[in-house]
Amino acid sequence: MSRAEPAATKPREPLSQERILRTAVALADRHGLDWLSMRKLADELDVAAMTLYYYVPTKDRLIDGMIDIVFGEIEPPSLELDWKTAMRRRAVSTREALNRHRWAVGHMEGRTDHGPANLRLHDAVLGCLRAAGFSIEATVHAYSVQDAYIYGFALQETDMSSETPDDFAAEAQRQMREYEAVLEQYPNLVEVVGGYIAQAGYDYAKEFLFGLDLILDALDGLRGG
Repeated sequence: MSRAEPAATKPREPLSQERILRTAVALADRHGLDWLSMRKLADELDVAAMTLYYYVPTKDRLIDGMIDIVFGEIEPPSLELDWKTAMRRRAVSTREALNRHRWAVGHMEGRTDHGPANLRLHDAVLGCLRAAGFSIEATVHAYSVQDAYIYGFALQETDMSSETPDDFAAEAQRQMREYEAVLEQYPNLVEVVGGYIAQAGYDYAKEFLFGLDLILDALDGLRGG
């Protein structure tokens, strides 16, 4: 009887900066950015911690690369679309990326080293606004107010435990029961939270688009000024 052939072992994927960054993103998605360390990342990759420093010399540089991966998932505004549609799609894409990578909220615009995806997206947003007829000053205003809204909304989402309209309705009902003894002091909360949200819930996507469209409609008046 012939001896059984040993099972073939799957070759290990070679270490690269791309593999390191994507593994770091996956770990941060699961555990959060504060949890992540170079040693934990090395353990996940099954390499010595010092090996990582050849590809990413510091944790700050690691985070820079991780943030650039998130920027790479955002749809840049296209000049083939009207500017409102392009900006709306960019905003929705940004919110979706930040919901996938909640650790990235608060780190997107404060980096001092910018990767290629970051630069491409910013350049595309500026180009879209300029092509739409915004002056340079109005372009700065328009970009600033949109990002303040998008990032602020994403930050608010990370602070909420409820995720669906039904979750919000259930939580509103719970709060109304918990604070029943003092609710007469807060008639507006009773009306809005108890009377509306407890029944209809709260839809993140719907509310995000409502606010976004208000901003885009208001910004339209700045064009050509």
